[in-house]
Amino acid sequence: MKITIGSDHAGFELKKMLIVYLRQCGHQLNDVGTDSTAPVDYPDYAEAVARGVLQSGSERGILICGSGVGASVAANKIPGIRAGLCHDSYSAHQGVEHDDVNVLVLGSRVVADELAKDLCTIFLNARFTGEERHRRRLEKIHRIEQRYSLHPAAKEKIS
Repeated sequence: MKITIGSDHAGFELKKMLIVYLRQCGHQLNDVGTDSTAPVDYPDYAEAVARGVLQSGSERGILICGSGVGASVAANKIPGIRAGLCHDSYSAHQGVEHDDVNVLVLGSRVVADELAKDLCTIFLNARFTGEERHRRRLEKIHRIEQRYSLHPAAKEKIS
């Protein structure tokens, strides 16, 4: 599977480890940075991962910051991105199966390396069920995105 992965400085070490692991599992990785532990701003990497998923042919994205919270908030501002912050295996598969989550967000200060590997594997192996109730709910989310993308406060869009 083609995956776009990115992190801020707090997630850099976990990202490096996951890249090695995911490549060993046969996945193709597009690393959008950061490339060190020097302080950076997580919204920049949330947008870069989103672009990878929406515009560069990646099937899924993985995004990492210290807690996962900020990166999740930033990624979910981008229409078409459904980012799920997961610290447990149930959420990692259920988010894809029911909510068609396309970006897994991890908190590097919250999950240990082995759990992060497990969460990535579970997330990448999960498939959207396509059940009517889930499609209906996703359509409602899509309509919310459309309403607010037309709002005057929503000035920037991915181009």
